[in-house]
Amino acid sequence: MYILRSIINRGWCPILITALAVVGYIVPWPIEALAPVLVIILVIGLVVGASGAKEKQLESLSLRLKELAGHFNRRFMGDSSLSIFVVIRSLLTSDNAKVWAWARECEVAQRIFNTWCSSFVTRLESDIRSRRFDAYLRTSLNELWLVNTHYYEFVEQFCEVAEKVELPRETIDLYNRLVMEYNAFVQDFRDNIGELRRFTRTEVEPPSVNFAKELPVAK
Repeated sequence: MYILRSIINRGWCPILITALAVVGYIVPWPIEALAPVLVIILVIGLVVGASGAKEKQLESLSLRLKELAGHFNRRFMGDSSLSIFVVIRSLLTSDNAKVWAWARECEVAQRIFNTWCSSFVTRLESDIRSRRFDAYLRTSLNELWLVNTHYYEFVEQFCEVAEKVELPRETIDLYNRLVMEYNAFVQDFRDNIGELRRFTRTEVEPPSVNFAKELPVAK
């Protein structure tokens, strides 16, 4: 049944052209009357086929975006050890009052980020089930870019603190492990943006997703 449905959905154009050509040969129909009809059917078939191919590609890109959003939420949010907020939380033991206050403020930001990311992933899964890829894909891409951009600001802030205050070796090692996996995510995100720009309009540029920098480890 599935094979028959696929043949009807994707192969209706050549089937119809062949059927009309056979009927036209048997009847016979004048070639000057039959040819324009066959050409019109062929053009319609090509347009429908191109539209279907684009929708299939947008579906694939939507699923990749969902996987990226899910990976970001699992690995870099919540209580994951590869979260910049967990790295910052380790500074709550600092004797520096300013560093301690900043780390405390980041705990509040973490709760907001957790809610935002979980809500975004849920909405993205719902949007994909609706199969209206062209309607929501650009919006979803922009939101993931926005989430990541704000997240990267905390990465930059942590690096600025590390330049001014001597941090424990364990904190630096934890941060550098985050950087390795985070930069792999950034590369995947850049690739997804580049692919998406070939099929639909978006204002997001791949280089706007920044790589995190590692911190040197004192010997």
